[in-house]
Amino acid sequence: MDIGFIGLGNMGGAIAGRLLEAGHRLRVWNRSPEPARHLAQRGAQVAATAEEAFRGDVVFSMLSDDQATRSVLVDSGVLARATPGATRIHVNMATISVALADELAQRHGERGIGYVAAPVLGRPDVAAAGKLTVLAAGPRPTVEAVRPLLEGTVGQKVWRFGERASQANVVKLAVNFMLAAAIESMGEAAALTAGYGVEPRELFELIGQSLFPGPVYQGYGRLIAEGRFEPAGFKARLGLKDVRLALAAAEAATTPMPVASLIRDSMLEALARGEGEKEFGVVLGRAALRRAGK
Repeated sequence: MDIGFIGLGNMGGAIAGRLLEAGHRLRVWNRSPEPARHLAQRGAQVAATAEEAFRGDVVFSMLSDDQATRSVLVDSGVLARATPGATRIHVNMATISVALADELAQRHGERGIGYVAAPVLGRPDVAAAGKLTVLAAGPRPTVEAVRPLLEGTVGQKVWRFGERASQANVVKLAVNFMLAAAIESMGEAAALTAGYGVEPRELFELIGQSLFPGPVYQGYGRLIAEGRFEPAGFKARLGLKDVRLALAAAEAATTPMPVASLIRDSMLEALARGEGEKEFGVVLGRAALRRAGK
């Protein structure tokens, strides 16, 4: 299949690598050239512009936030000049706002191009192994057309959330909020037990092997206990971005989210301390310990 790919950060690069391994013809573009050159060594064709990459049977994009997505796809004129003859379906895997997701769906519809929102759950190592969980939304025929790529190559399972593309985005924001809330509670619980001489590592080993098994409490618990801020699989500034997007979506739906507001303030404090490029889970989890003087 002829595939374009725009945005080759930690996640995008790993996903693009999976598509190459599956034997697809891949054109790639990134705002900084080095990731594209790395994939070229594995057989990808480097596109000179985002517009050149925005062609093919399917185009994937994985840009960091609303600003990057709007700049690359909208403000540049890429979407305005796109035609269904050159581009059939665009799969946007970025975690973006509900408002921008709705706008993009409308813009694609006006150009006669299929649009699927497909944000993912998982970290870069999970992406490299093809084990991501994909949250997909959009017109059913369009989603089904790209399911063979999303399920089995990019990820291990596709969860479909409706005809409106932004439904997948709001689910992703809700999940990321739940993750942040779990980490916040872990940090506060660790601060409590540390006040009585129990090390965070002991608490996290207990809950990870009893009440809360799984990657969140076991994986993040270990990182928090060790204070392993780097390498950052998911940067704190991006975690703050997702919490802000969840709050914006909540306000639009008149939905109070008091815990999300607390987490936002905690992350703002961390960014003020210069921790925006460090591992999100550790920054948030250690914040409660720091407030308690631990």
